[in-house]
Amino acid sequence: MTVPLLSTAYFAPVQYYSQLARYEQVVIERHEHYNKQSYRNRCTIYSANGLLDLVVPIVKTDKPKVSITEVEISYDTLWQKLHFKAIESAYRRSPFYEYYIDDLMVYFNCRHRYLYEFNMQIMRTVCSLMKIPFRVRESHEYIHSGEGITDLRNSIHPKNHLQQTYISPHYIQVFADRWGFKPNLSILDLLFNTGPEAKNFL
Repeated sequence: MTVPLLSTAYFAPVQYYSQLARYEQVVIERHEHYNKQSYRNRCTIYSANGLLDLVVPIVKTDKPKVSITEVEISYDTLWQKLHFKAIESAYRRSPFYEYYIDDLMVYFNCRHRYLYEFNMQIMRTVCSLMKIPFRVRESHEYIHSGEGITDLRNSIHPKNHLQQTYISPHYIQVFADRWGFKPNLSILDLLFNTGPEAKNFL
């Protein structure tokens, strides 16, 4: 059996968490360079006006390439407050918003310095809420694609279509009556809408 290789991600999409739920082990790449406009520092939720990207701002550096573990989160703007307000507006009428939001509030109230560690803590919390065993290993060095590895580091990406091998689960979404079903959104969408059944959709 091959092992999925993933990059770090901020409230990653459903496809990402399907790897965590299905495989005995998943490897997170901690020795790559930071890539802009990816799920490493953004997620997509379903708002009243359609899809909405929430982006974690990072501290700019003069280095042409920065290791993902050295990327620092910027707090020059009140992005945490904005993200929470957007999530609240989008999901407060979902069946399980009140059930889970208290466990997630720490990520909108406390300041974490590094993006990578921030994302890893989020992943642990989400896996716990979804009752998914945390079978994650972090890479000890940069991993090159090879036998035994399913490299998804750049495949699960906002600009890419769903992998042909991945069938997005359909479930009831808050604004589906306006805009239809939207697949592969942030895991928050699945969690708030399906609650304890979320794992079954993965």
